[in-house]
Amino acid sequence: MTIPVLTIDGPSGAGKGTVSRAVAKTLGWNYLDSGSIYRSLAITAIDKQIDLTDQEAVTQVAKEMQLAFECNDTLTVKLGGVDITERLPTEETGAVASKIAAYPQVRAVLLQKQKDFRQLPGLVADGRDMGTVVFSDAEFKVYLTASAEERGLRRFKQLKEKGIDANLDQITREIELRDQRDSERKAAPLTVAEDALYLDSSALSIDEVINKVLAVLD
Repeated sequence: MTIPVLTIDGPSGAGKGTVSRAVAKTLGWNYLDSGSIYRSLAITAIDKQIDLTDQEAVTQVAKEMQLAFECNDTLTVKLGGVDITERLPTEETGAVASKIAAYPQVRAVLLQKQKDFRQLPGLVADGRDMGTVVFSDAEFKVYLTASAEERGLRRFKQLKEKGIDANLDQITREIELRDQRDSERKAAPLTVAEDALYLDSSALSIDEVINKVLAVLD
């Protein structure tokens, strides 16, 4: 029996996490936030002061990383038993994750960790290469995006709500640079799977996006 998988790929800030968790909850399926795996590795590398240009060192850290997900209405990520959830969305973590995700050896180590999430009754996989690489055989695929300006504004509002000082122009520029880096990397670049639904959420509400994603399974 083939375990069904819905992949939701797209750039940072497009709303993949919120939409994916809501869809997984509605379907009663398992949930994979692949970005959290790479961001957790980034936090480990930062804490251990690993030279980010040393692919071998980063790969070794990836092999040793002890990671656990707890997903209810929100996602809790524990690294070595320590809750690192609040550190995952920071700009520093995202920038480092984007850099080390370009290493083929690192991606190879983390690939199987992601594949192991494919369990009954099904899986909603959120990331950048879920439909093109990790679960290329998935029956249901969505590419969720939004303009860099809209994604920057969403991120800016999130930080402000948390009382974190932020600069909208800087955030938007960092998003544009990350998009370029992710799209141009040699290892699993950010791209749209040929059989994916392309969905721009710039002018859509969360509920509208969720409904359009669920319609893919009909």
